[in-house]
Amino acid sequence: MKSTSLVASMSPFYRTLIVVAVLLSTGCASTPPIQTAARSKSAFDSAVYNGESAQLAQASPGAEAFRAFYQGGSGFVSLASVRETVEDMATKHCARQDKNVRLLQERTSSPPHILGNFPRVEWLFECAARLATAVSAPSTKLEQLERLKRLLDSGALTKREFDSEKEKILGAQ
Repeated sequence: MKSTSLVASMSPFYRTLIVVAVLLSTGCASTPPIQTAARSKSAFDSAVYNGESAQLAQASPGAEAFRAFYQGGSGFVSLASVRETVEDMATKHCARQDKNVRLLQERTSSPPHILGNFPRVEWLFECAARLATAVSAPSTKLEQLERLKRLLDSGALTKREFDSEKEKILGAQ
């Protein structure tokens, strides 16, 4: 009795078609390590699909900017989950320095996410000093304002963040 497998009994055309379909429907997630922005190149620069870029803040003078990138393994991964992965990478990187993430720029892939245009996100960010907690916060309004001004001058806060925190201090009774 002769036994043949289903694949062996298919014509070469159908076997090739199956291989191509499998290769097109799968991919590899890409997670390069976080790098300094000055010494690295954007993964979007060499891509066929450039995506969309949003400038969110200006770089702080003297602060080092970093680049975090992640690409989903297929077109079935949501852009939101890819963004969460990049946010987690950046947060962990800055937490090792006991700092917070300050997002400067976000670049995302544009739909449709097919034919190699898988969901991908890249962040340019800085690690900024953490704001003081209530336990270690200065006691008088003047001390709080002086500390806030030092954070602004060092680049840890933007002018808008400074103004918002100043209003909170001055509005507190």
